[in-house]
Amino acid sequence: MKVGPGGVWRNWAGDQACLPAERIVAADRERLATAIADAAAAGRKVSVVGSGHSFTETAMTDGTMIDVTPLRGVLDADPSSGLVKVGAGTILADLNEQIHRLGMAMENLGDIDRQTIAGAISTGTHGTGARLPNLSAQVAAIELITADGETHALGEPDRPGPTAPGPDLLPAARVGLGALGAISAVTLRCVPAFTLHRVDRSLPREEVLESFAERADANDHFELFTFPYADSALVLERNRTEDPPRPRGRLAAHLNDTLLENWALGALSATGKRFPGQIPRLARLAARLASGGEVTDRSDRIFASERRVIFTEMEYGVPRSAGPEALRLVIEWIRANEYPVFFPIEMRVAAGDDALISPSHERDTAYIAVHQYRGMEWRPYFEAVEEIMDDLSGRPHWGKRHFQTAETLAPRFPRWAEFQEARDRLDPQRVFTNEYAARVLGP
Repeated sequence: MKVGPGGVWRNWAGDQACLPAERIVAADRERLATAIADAAAAGRKVSVVGSGHSFTETAMTDGTMIDVTPLRGVLDADPSSGLVKVGAGTILADLNEQIHRLGMAMENLGDIDRQTIAGAISTGTHGTGARLPNLSAQVAAIELITADGETHALGEPDRPGPTAPGPDLLPAARVGLGALGAISAVTLRCVPAFTLHRVDRSLPREEVLESFAERADANDHFELFTFPYADSALVLERNRTEDPPRPRGRLAAHLNDTLLENWALGALSATGKRFPGQIPRLARLAARLASGGEVTDRSDRIFASERRVIFTEMEYGVPRSAGPEALRLVIEWIRANEYPVFFPIEMRVAAGDDALISPSHERDTAYIAVHQYRGMEWRPYFEAVEEIMDDLSGRPHWGKRHFQTAETLAPRFPRWAEFQEARDRLDPQRVFTNEYAARVLGP
């Protein structure tokens, strides 16, 4: 176990920072448990971090910060059942490679694969697909370490741990914001490896919104990107196929993923930051550049995109039927206020799930994600978006910026009280808390 002085910690976007009293790199489960128990005995709060891809203050602490990225890799796998146990610090990109070699895949993924599996499920990370729930719904069991250093097996009875408070706690722990304890391992329900055919095309935005429900139902995975000052939408449709993978060549991938999606986006964003009055014109140019394409490849490579341009983000889940209205209202606000935002808005869909405080809890969901380029003013924009989402029964993505409190959030989740009971049961002394958890979950 590597222990050192705090030092400033920053998230991926660089806009959240804290100064922990100590930073610990836990090499294995036993050392993680010891570090937690020692910190709790010393009266310090504990925060567990992975890749730092959250845009909120979820991981911040002035107490003990523990890095669990050494707890990585496949620990156990059963191709016949599809159950795969992995270390909590496993980066999704690495996980995809490892289970692919076993002939398996995750049923659905988001478009970024740099998060740890524990961080991704804890914040409610999702992909897109009208019949597919978020990543946490693929979790069959969780290995959780509490403030006393004890390890608890939540979920599958055939994979017991040293203690087992019971499977009833799993729906709380699937999306737990790190507030219940430290996840040391996760057991996933995987599926046989599969191939996806992806088609991207630019269409009139209003045409897409008018047919939103039909398009979502007609495709395994459907989403759209649209620049607020343009009138088109880039529609992404991904569907399973029995055809063999036909990945792009290295040069074509470089041109699309590096030059177009990152270098061009970064250059246009930087230009818009310097000359805000030119943003509408730049947005229309970017919309023309996003003309589309087609590729067939293994699923995880189709899901994931490379993201090199730094931004901050807010994302809300609303009832799926309200998705088009939510997007229209956001664009109307941007244009009416001539607000300088260049980044596209993204809309995806997800099936409901049973995690107690999942944004998709027990309802089919449309997710609306808004972004702002690094260094540009974002708060008035995000506050306006949140007001729109509030009126549409929106629930925030836990890993993205929002301004909610426990008081405003509790009525949006039918089983909020059950989550609080789980928190009282697993972390009664509130060792795994910080200002953010206190704000959004309560003391």
